[in-house]
Amino acid sequence: MFIWYLAYTPVQLTSSPTSGLLLHISSLPGSYGIGDLGYEAYAFADFLHAARQSVWQVLPIVPVGHGNSPYSSPSTFAGNILLVSPDLLLDYGLLTEDDLATSADPRPQTVHFKQALDLKHKVLSTAWRRFSEGNFAELKVEYESFRVKNGHWLTDYALYEAIKTVQNGSAWTEWPAGLRDRETTAVADFVLGRGPSIEQIMFSQFVFDKQWTALRAYCDDRKIALFGDLPIYVAQDSADVWANRDIFFLDAAGHPTVVSGVPPDYFSETGQRWGNPLYRWEVLKSRDYDWWVARMQRILDQFDLVRLDHFRGFEAYWEIPSTEATAVRGTWRDGPAEDLFESLERHLGTLPVIAENLGVITEGVTRLIDAFGFPGMALLQFAFDSGPENGFLPHNYDENIVAYTGTHDNDTMVGWWTDTSSTQNADQIERERQYCAEYLELSDSKKNFSGSELTWKAISALMNSSARFVITPVQDVLSLDSSARMNTPGTTDHNWAWRMQKGSLTPEIAAKLGMLTRETHRARKAN
Repeated sequence: MFIWYLAYTPVQLTSSPTSGLLLHISSLPGSYGIGDLGYEAYAFADFLHAARQSVWQVLPIVPVGHGNSPYSSPSTFAGNILLVSPDLLLDYGLLTEDDLATSADPRPQTVHFKQALDLKHKVLSTAWRRFSEGNFAELKVEYESFRVKNGHWLTDYALYEAIKTVQNGSAWTEWPAGLRDRETTAVADFVLGRGPSIEQIMFSQFVFDKQWTALRAYCDDRKIALFGDLPIYVAQDSADVWANRDIFFLDAAGHPTVVSGVPPDYFSETGQRWGNPLYRWEVLKSRDYDWWVARMQRILDQFDLVRLDHFRGFEAYWEIPSTEATAVRGTWRDGPAEDLFESLERHLGTLPVIAENLGVITEGVTRLIDAFGFPGMALLQFAFDSGPENGFLPHNYDENIVAYTGTHDNDTMVGWWTDTSSTQNADQIERERQYCAEYLELSDSKKNFSGSELTWKAISALMNSSARFVITPVQDVLSLDSSARMNTPGTTDHNWAWRMQKGSLTPEIAAKLGMLTRETHRARKAN
């Protein structure tokens, strides 16, 4: 049974027009194979402050899963230890200079997930040993407080990770039956003699939480809201499903009986079979959605704003029998809709939620969004395939919108313009690009304008719209091409690895962005 949640004081959405940037923590510069919560994160917050930006959006900060994706995590509650800063561990006195002497990354242009994970495990192991053996009285009080507050998920996650390590990384459904089914005797026998390794996993989560909390406080001092991302579904091979089997459609061995996805459409004849286990919403309803309340509380403890990915699934979702290889043979099922969000608001107050409402959206989804006043999303890259009535064109935005040039799932603006792999025919591509050039008032000949002109006029068009929020990926601020793309949906290779180069965000860019922000009345007041 899931343990009940703690109290939470809600954050209220601002009604004033504002703007910010999208950059995941892993994409920051740094010396340890991946961006982290150390000095470069604070430097980026300083850049946002100098550029008069009020929002920093990131991707999920949970551990990465299949394909290094933060959207396929082994835990929706845990933090990603890849993002822990060794430099800050040095500041805490948990590492020495010698511990980091051979840790510098000679290739900082991209994320090196395996090398970075090996390094983080090594330094966290060293930090844990010093912590457990040393005199860190104040830090130990903080650690115990963290354990008490987060015990409802932390113990399960630490056990899951410890067992998974002993089982050579195999999925929990492949573990010995006693551990798979969380039998009391089998779990107790496993824990016997493994206490320190389980404690180290908890300690690593504490370190992540301590570093994240410090960064959030730094951003708060500069009036920068942190904007997070919460996928609707969780991964099958996760501590979430292993520890809460009763709220998912699973068979006796823990395998899903039905899975998530979306039906066939214009873009895919077989639809998309995502494979996540589906929720038993009636069971959750009978418990007043306690697991979802705890999940939402956890992310609101970390962020000021939250994007709910695949929002449509809360109103109705596509159920696919797990025996099906594609998404063709599925059934629409009713989601929890208003009932879930009414429960969340009873327990947590007004929700600072952004609804990811891209794709085919029904009247029911629109009614659900409107009922709670959640802002929706608009992407400029989707605006030019039809005429002036296209809802993604900036002149058609209403106030309750978060406007983007593109998201982590899109190409950069420069990459979008130069893309030659589109499934559209050449004439359609030409019409789309021509309309874009006219709408943004680019140079007369598309051959003569620069990528910088394209991206900055795109940003300006969004800034001058009625949208309450304008969020621009840093790649577009830097006018980068497709090599800087973060993710290509439907693929598993070469995603999530882009990193910004140190010094890319110059004072000149900050001044340019700050001026545009002031001119469009989106700037926060100077401190």
